[in-house]
Amino acid sequence: MLIKQVSIENSSELYDIQIVDNLITAIAKEITPKSNEEILDAIGCVVIPPFVDPHVHLDSTQTAGEPEWNESGTLFDGIRIWSERKQTLSHADVKTRALKTLRLQAEHGLQFVRSHVDVTDPDLIALRALLEVREEVKPWMELQLVAFPQEGILSFPHGKELMEQAAQLGVDALGAIPHFEFNREYSVESIHFVFELAQKYNLLIDAHTDEIDDPASRSLETMATLALETGLKARVTASHTTAMGSYNDAYMYKLMRLLKLANLNFVANPLINMYLGGRFDTYPKRRGLTRVKELDQEDINVAFGEDDIKDPWYPMGNGNMMDVLHMGLHATQIMGHQEIMDSYRFITKNGAKTLQVEDHYGIEVGKPASFLILNAPNFYEALNQRAEILYSIHNGNILLTTQPATIDLNF
Repeated sequence: MLIKQVSIENSSELYDIQIVDNLITAIAKEITPKSNEEILDAIGCVVIPPFVDPHVHLDSTQTAGEPEWNESGTLFDGIRIWSERKQTLSHADVKTRALKTLRLQAEHGLQFVRSHVDVTDPDLIALRALLEVREEVKPWMELQLVAFPQEGILSFPHGKELMEQAAQLGVDALGAIPHFEFNREYSVESIHFVFELAQKYNLLIDAHTDEIDDPASRSLETMATLALETGLKARVTASHTTAMGSYNDAYMYKLMRLLKLANLNFVANPLINMYLGGRFDTYPKRRGLTRVKELDQEDINVAFGEDDIKDPWYPMGNGNMMDVLHMGLHATQIMGHQEIMDSYRFITKNGAKTLQVEDHYGIEVGKPASFLILNAPNFYEALNQRAEILYSIHNGNILLTTQPATIDLNF
């Protein structure tokens, strides 16, 4: 296959991309087609790596309103409602909903997804179902699973045993929820436990960390210290860290040094963090987001995730990472022209680094031919106009084609 005359990640010049046996074999200003080679004429369109969602909950997706709607809009009511819905889970129920959402995400150019899966369930119903889903979607989606203790590790009966069972079943990463544990002592112990377990089973770590507006919630410093001292570093991800938006600047200055040394990843979830955050404030009302701009300026890896898609924590969501990015740029005031041009990395490259899949991700000769062709000359225009994904190509296979809409104004 030969892709003709495209802008690669906002390049000012146009290039051809040649694909042979599912790999990118050549990138040049002009490539002569081979005999009978399929040619995609996308002259002037921008090509970017595929979208990555490094943080979603496929076990709870598509359950909004079951058994009730979260009318308060708080994180804690979401956990309460999910605890009730969790009692009715079945293998088929989880698979059906997860596959529906994954297909929705694929329609929007997603090819890499990391899902957290609640393991505070003695039967691990959702995890067993999603392990099957992970295998079934391999031809068109790379799915990672995180063992997520929604109701705590030490604060939930047999929480440690369930986490180890999940590790043995074959998850890709281990999670935690230190800010939701009963007390500070449990919080710290839970993080130490996860790091020990991750090293035992050679797994990644991705913990819901300080997802609260409380400036006294400081699990992140423990996470970062262990990431540094164990050498796991970039194999560790701190998700949410919304309390950082409430930390005073003196403490933040001290913490930033540790974060740079630890070299861990961060995932912010703009749609859900903005929706859930500041719920207990009157005015001034906090935005509920971590310090994305400051972390990014210090070259600390930050990616954006969608988090929830129609579940007890968020009543909306359609699997479109462009919506996530659009909200994230506004909320974090990353709105300079060049910042917007480069912002695709928050939902592409930065997410790939978080998932540790960089060895087979990116538009480079020798790597799998996986990328998106957008109906726009650059990413600024693509985001502003919500340009169509003309082609989503995964390992050399065309997963998605879109015909641009035709609009007639009758005036």
